Amino acid sequence: MSLAGKTIFITGASRGIGEAIAVRCARDGANVAIAAKTAEEHPKLPGTIHTAAAAIEKAGGKALPIVCDIRDEAQVEAAVAKTVETFGGIDIVVNNASAIFPMSTKDTPVKRWDLMHQVNARGTYLVTQKCLPHLEKSENPHILALSPPLDMREMWFAPHVAYTSAKYGMSLCILGWAGEFRGGIAANAIWPRTAIATAAIANVLAGEEAFRNCRKPEILAETAYRVMLKPAAEFTGNFLIDDSFLVSEGVTDLDQYSMEPGVELLPDFFVPEEPAAPDGVKIMNIAPEH
Repeated sequence: MSLAGKTIFITGASRGIGEAIAVRCARDGANVAIAAKTAEEHPKLPGTIHTAAAAIEKAGGKALPIVCDIRDEAQVEAAVAKTVETFGGIDIVVNNASAIFPMSTKDTPVKRWDLMHQVNARGTYLVTQKCLPHLEKSENPHILALSPPLDMREMWFAPHVAYTSAKYGMSLCILGWAGEFRGGIAANAIWPRTAIATAAIANVLAGEEAFRNCRKPEILAETAYRVMLKPAAEFTGNFLIDDSFLVSEGVTDLDQYSMEPGVELLPDFFVPEEPAAPDGVKIMNIAPEH
């Protein structure tokens, strides 16, 4: 069971969770196309497609850094074509790119609504559609999204209608694709139980001081990696919470993924009551939107 020689197309992989997934795949010797916008260093967003490519190569994989705005159909088509030209096909697509602005209706400008829906829901649909002809030729093709379980309770919508609807748009794609491609291409979603130490936490939600109560991106990288190894014809339509899935896979040391082992962890958005947190995992007793 290995991703050696497999080609993974990952959006938004210049930093954070996307880069961590790319590096984990690279440890098997995978080919990774990094489709992201950042080609030059940003003062508030460390990491570019080129630094991610270097990390992938260092880990043992082959990297293809591509400047790509997934809102632009022509850019996505070109990125997919370049990946196929370079590596001969695409076996897995990871819809990681996402925009976040979890604010109330009155505090969410329409341009923010547009951005979140264009990147999250439309971008996921567009990228997957363009990769589809190549996934159909793969021996074990997977579509993966970094999106939450679908839970239609008011509590998840009321604080941030725009963000929730955009993020759930990704999950709706996974729900539909699991049925549309059942028996051929797998479609699954993964989601963190806790906040992850990324630029979104530092710049949008809580500030870097909250990192101590977060987990590392590597917990989602390991989750994604193990999903990719599953037989596509059988393992599909799942909305997985990272730590519960890893425990089911035999992972016993979850502290390795904590920024500061032993401390209480910030809960993420959209996490259901079931499955419950694994034994020993301490979650802060606060509403995740706060």
